[in-house]
Amino acid sequence: MIVNLTDKSTCDKRYGLNYFQYTKVSGDSRTSAKMTVEIQSESKSKAFRRKTKKYVKNTFSMNLVRRRLPIISWLPKYKSEYFIQDIIAGITVGLTAIPQGIAYAVIAGLTPEYGLYASLTSGVIYVIFGSCYNVTVGPTAILAAMVAKYVSTYSADFAILTAFLSGVFMFLMGIFNLGFLVEFISMPVISGFTTAAALQIAAAQLKSFFGLKGSSGNFFSESVQNFFANITTVQIWETVLSSGTIIMLMLLQKLGQGCKRTDGFVKQTRWFISLSRNAVVVVIGMIIAYILKVTTGSEPLAIIGDIGSGLPKFSWPPFSTLVGDEVYSFRDMMSILGIQSVMVPFVAILETVAIAKAFAVGGRIDATQELIAVGLCNIIGSFGQSMPITGSFTRTALNHVSGVKTPAGGVTKVLLLVVSLTYLTSTFYYIPKASLAGLIITAMFSMIDYGIFSKLWKNSLIEFCILMATLIGCLFLGLEYGIIIGILIEALLLLYNVARPKIEINKIKCDQGDVSVVPLGENVSYCAVEHVRQRVIKASSSPAPVILDGGNLKKLDFTAAYNLMSIVKDLETTHQIVLLNFRVDFKKLCLDIDSRYASKFVYAANYNEITDVFPKDV
Repeated sequence: MIVNLTDKSTCDKRYGLNYFQYTKVSGDSRTSAKMTVEIQSESKSKAFRRKTKKYVKNTFSMNLVRRRLPIISWLPKYKSEYFIQDIIAGITVGLTAIPQGIAYAVIAGLTPEYGLYASLTSGVIYVIFGSCYNVTVGPTAILAAMVAKYVSTYSADFAILTAFLSGVFMFLMGIFNLGFLVEFISMPVISGFTTAAALQIAAAQLKSFFGLKGSSGNFFSESVQNFFANITTVQIWETVLSSGTIIMLMLLQKLGQGCKRTDGFVKQTRWFISLSRNAVVVVIGMIIAYILKVTTGSEPLAIIGDIGSGLPKFSWPPFSTLVGDEVYSFRDMMSILGIQSVMVPFVAILETVAIAKAFAVGGRIDATQELIAVGLCNIIGSFGQSMPITGSFTRTALNHVSGVKTPAGGVTKVLLLVVSLTYLTSTFYYIPKASLAGLIITAMFSMIDYGIFSKLWKNSLIEFCILMATLIGCLFLGLEYGIIIGILIEALLLLYNVARPKIEINKIKCDQGDVSVVPLGENVSYCAVEHVRQRVIKASSSPAPVILDGGNLKKLDFTAAYNLMSIVKDLETTHQIVLLNFRVDFKKLCLDIDSRYASKFVYAANYNEITDVFPKDV
C-alpha cells in the first residue's frame, strides 16, 4: 500500500508519525517508496505492541484474578447474617457427606477412609476456587464404579493416579476453554450411561445386601451371575437390615415433605431429620450391630471394620505401584488404565457442568472456572490420597435447600470431616455393610430417568435406539466403552445430517412457465455439496429453469463454492440455472474459482419478481 506522505492526517493519526518529517521528501519517488516501507514497518510494529499490551492487560487484569480466585470476591462482602445459614448448611451436608463418602469408597473397592479423604481435600480447594456457592464436590457413585475394577484387580494407587490424571485433564480443558465439547453428548447418551451406571452399582451391592458369599463383580452381568450362583447363602440379618434401611430412607424422605428451615420448631426438626436421613440410618445400623455383638458375643452382621484414623498423609501421587511382588511403572499403569484415563475426567466434566448449570444463580455459570476448580481439587487431592471427585448432585441439592449463602458453608463440612477422621473412626468400625448397601441402592433410584424411555419410544425412535445401545454397551462391555459407543453413534448421525441436509424443491409458476427453486440452508458444508448437486440435477431433469436460492446462506467454504460452480458448469449448456441472492463475499469467492459465470448471479426482493430474475437467454 502506497501512502500519501503529504497527507498530514494520515501520517499523524493512522501511523502516529510526525507529518513534517516527510513533506520534504514527498517529491522523490524512491525516497517516498522507502519511507512507505518504513511507515508500514513502524505501523505493524506499533500494532503488534498495542495487541501485546492489550493481551497482557487482559491476562493479568484484576477482573481475571477475581474470576480465577472467586474467594477474593465473596469473602470481603461476607455478612454476619450469612454465618448461621452457612453453618447449618455445612453441618447438614457434612452429615450426608460422611456416610456417602464411606459408601462410595466401598463401591470403588477402597477402604472407607479414602472416601473421607476425597471429600476433605476437595472441600478445601473448592472453597477457594469454586465459582458456584451452592455446589459441593466429592466422590460420586459413577466415578467410584469406573475405577472399581482397577482397585479390586490391582491396588488403591490406581484410583489415586486416576484422580491426578483427571485433574490435569480437566484443568487443561478449562484453561483452553474446551468445556463446550460436553455439549456434543446428547440426552439419550447421558440417560443410557447414568441408567447403566445405576444398575451396575446396585447389582454390585447385591452381595452386601443379602450377605452373600463370593465376589460382587466388576460388571453388571458378572454381579448378576455371582448373585444367582450364591443365592443359597443369603443371610437373614443382612437382608432384614438392608431392606429396613431402604424403607426407613423412604419414610424419612416423606417426613420432610412440606417442611422448611424457616418453619416452626416441629417442622424444622422434621426438615433437619429428613435431610440428614443418610446419617440417621447409618447410626441406627451401627447401634444395631453393636447391640447384636454385645448380646450374642459374635458379629452376625458384616461390618466395615477398621478405618484408618487421622488426616491423610500428603505425598506425591503414585506414579508407580507394587502389586504383590510385581512393580508397575507409570507406563504400565497408563497401559492398564487405557481409555479410562480419558473417560473418567470426561464423565467428571459432564457431571460438573450439568450440576453447575442446574444450580447456578440466574442460570449463568463460568464453566471455565468450574473446570479449573474441580481440576485443581483432583490434582491437589491426589497428593492427599483422594479418589476421583466431581460435583455431587445429591449433596449440592441438599446444600441448596439448606439455605447456604456462600462457599464458606464448605468450611463447616470440612471441619466436620476433620473431627470424624480424628476422633470418630473407631465408632465407624460398627457400620454394617448391609446399611451401606441399602443406602447406595436407594440413591441409585434417583439416578434413573424412568420417563425418558416411553417419551423417546413415542417421539424419536432413533434416539431411543441410541439410548438402548449406550445402556447395553455400558452394562455388558463396561461404562467407559458403553458411553463411547453412544458418542460414536451420535457423531455418525450428526455427520450424516451435515452431509445430507434436508433440501426441498419448490415449484413456482410464472409468466415463463414453471420454475424449480432450491433454497439453501444457512450452512452448506463441503461434504453436503454432492447431495445438493444430486438434488439440483434431479430438479433440472425437467425443462423448468432452476434457481439456487442463497438468501439464507451464512457460511460457504472454498470446497463447497468450488462444487457449486461445477454445478453451474454442468448446466450452463441448457441455461437452466441461476444463483439468487448470494452474499457479495460468497459471489466473489465463486467468481474467483470461475469468473465466466458472473451473469448467473442475480438479485430479487422476492419470488414474485421471478420473471425479472432470468436473463433473456435462460
